[in-house]
Amino acid sequence: MIWTSARDARAWLDAANGTGDTELTCRILKIGEEAGEVAAAWIGVLGQNPRKGVTHTREEVAAELADVAFTALVAIESLGLDAHAALAACVAKVHARLGEAAPAAPAGMNRSGNGDV
Repeated sequence: MIWTSARDARAWLDAANGTGDTELTCRILKIGEEAGEVAAAWIGVLGQNPRKGVTHTREEVAAELADVAFTALVAIESLGLDAHAALAACVAKVHARLGEAAPAAPAGMNRSGNGDV
């Protein structure tokens, strides 16, 4: 559903706004805009603005983070690439790094703490 929705959002944006480099630039910049909303929500959780106090919840921060993630998937699709494949490659890269950096598990245990698989 996520991957279909990202493709559908791309198609909707393509139909409404076109597909040129300016539009692609705007879609990529939209990720930064969404990230700013995450920052504002987190400031609201911490109550860092004395004039406003606590204005947001962690759930609202999570929703803003999800907006960032989805916006990034749409931008990847807008590049003409497969967002699912791009994210899977990113996860594989991180997983490989974690495998290299993780401490050795005790004998007879895997990294998750379970017995050998």
